[in-house]
Amino acid sequence: MAADPVSRGPQLKLETEKKDSETTVRATGRVTLETAATLETALRDLIAEGKRIVLDLTNVDYVDSAGLGALISVYMHARRTKCDLEIANPKQRIRDLFNRSGLASVFEGRSFDVLWEAWSRGGS
Repeated sequence: MAADPVSRGPQLKLETEKKDSETTVRATGRVTLETAATLETALRDLIAEGKRIVLDLTNVDYVDSAGLGALISVYMHARRTKCDLEIANPKQRIRDLFNRSGLASVFEGRSFDVLWEAWSRGGS
């Protein structure tokens, strides 16, 4: 008898908080081939509405190459439309991915800079 497949919940959850000057998107889960399009679509829709978007990755545990591609695509779209896209609070594993891929400087923003400087000095 075959085992019942394990049903997994959504791998990515997005919560949006809109304020006058910016929109914050709090992501939870994993940005993978299965979820990258969802993230990209949601962010592109918000870029059309605002001039500043903060993508908070505090609760994102993993980004694969498809997720990285989606982030690059969204970042380039934001630049073309003069929208300020900031990636905030990436975990160490994701910072390492950005650094290894040469994209840390591309994704830098106020919160990312503060976090990165603290990490570089040995703090957290």
